Amino acid sequence: MIQISGLAKKFKVENPKKLSDQDKKDPRLEGRFFHSVRNVDLSCSKGEVLGLLGPNGAGKTTTLRLLSTALKPDAGSMLIGDTNVIADPISARKKIGFLSGSTGLYGRLSGRENIAYFGRLNGMTESDIESQIDMLANKLDMHSFLDRRSENFSTGMKQKTSIARAMVHRPEVVVLDEPTTGLDIMAAKTVIDFIHDLKDQHVPVIFSTHHLEEVTELCDSITVIDHGETTFSGTLDAFKQLSDEGLHASFIASLKQGVA
Repeated sequence: MIQISGLAKKFKVENPKKLSDQDKKDPRLEGRFFHSVRNVDLSCSKGEVLGLLGPNGAGKTTTLRLLSTALKPDAGSMLIGDTNVIADPISARKKIGFLSGSTGLYGRLSGRENIAYFGRLNGMTESDIESQIDMLANKLDMHSFLDRRSENFSTGMKQKTSIARAMVHRPEVVVLDEPTTGLDIMAAKTVIDFIHDLKDQHVPVIFSTHHLEEVTELCDSITVIDHGETTFSGTLDAFKQLSDEGLHASFIASLKQGVA
């Protein structure tokens, strides 16, 4: 179970003159601070895939980085099960598997070495790491390239390695920040199949995407963020009912709900 309430995070603007015209018009800019996240609420239950939607720059990535403990919020609360993410970030970090479309690999390391490194960071024993890598390599069909240097990997190979790296420590929850952006069809299918597998294992997943067809295939519930605030939170069926003209129209309607 993931529970986020009243989340907020602002950043100091070091040089306001360098802001784009669009940023200068953003209502989240207040003086020398930009309030990237102002009031975000969401929850994701065990075995549920939550689709996180919003326009570019809405605050989705900042929200997920806060949940991953990469950033510390200015306000709000975050729980993963009974673990307070803010009060005990180290324990929370061990429960999270994080994957994004831009997650990089250490190019001079092999796929196996990249995965093992993250296992060690999470305090796993060498024998446990080895058994997990073998299991993940079987599941993701990685044996043909697992021991090659990752700098020579195709996009699909890199994504499979990133998935294995995120899952090596058996996380209790998985956070995916636009993981299919920029991927070819086969690499994107690897991610989609991975999410289906997590769902079958009853692992809660937060899935940020701009592809509404992925939302239809994967998600049980939807949270929409716009200008750093939650504008919709509910089931996929409730989201669809916002408009009878399709998911794109429902998405636009969810943004207008926040304005209202």
